[in-house]
Amino acid sequence: MLQGLTKEVAQKLMEIKGEVRGVVFKTDAEYVLKEKGEEGLKKVEEELEKLGYPIKYKEIKVMGFYPVGLRALSLLAIKKVFDFDEEKIREIGFFATKVSLIVKLFIRSFLSVERVFFKEAPRLWKKHWNVGELIPVELDEAKKYGILRLKNFSLHPIFCCFLEGYFAGVAQMVIKSPQITCQETKCTFRGDEYHEYLIKWK
Repeated sequence: MLQGLTKEVAQKLMEIKGEVRGVVFKTDAEYVLKEKGEEGLKKVEEELEKLGYPIKYKEIKVMGFYPVGLRALSLLAIKKVFDFDEEKIREIGFFATKVSLIVKLFIRSFLSVERVFFKEAPRLWKKHWNVGELIPVELDEAKKYGILRLKNFSLHPIFCCFLEGYFAGVAQMVIKSPQITCQETKCTFRGDEYHEYLIKWK
């Protein structure tokens, strides 16, 4: 998944069009601080500086817009510095839903699953990103699954992994289930036209 985190890889990511809110970097930083402390966060910042695209996490503005390439670089640097596997990247995504101010604003536990799935999830995406479109495809509460499609968006495989954790975290906020899973079933990096995520619960 790492594909070698080099200056060339960083440059290609930074050429991707689009912007994302600063809140995504704040949630990354909070996770690193929780797991690895101030020293850990400093190591991540040093890695990003080496790549030529520094991020000073504490100076990031929550509602400010930043290049989407930085979103992938932040995760890639964290993965490299701490040798994280895919499960840890999913954990970062899941954790983000618990601490993000924007998620807390849009997703309330008293909302119905149907409303969150069909109305709030697409709005939540638009609130974070000015590229891509999150489309609710199917929701079956009796059979306990939902399908979300992400179109016109292709960042990096590490972000696909992050979203598996993220969508599971959002779902857990409104579905009272101890076991929720999210799996990417279609992916542009595997030759599909879009990304698709299957959310299941018990």
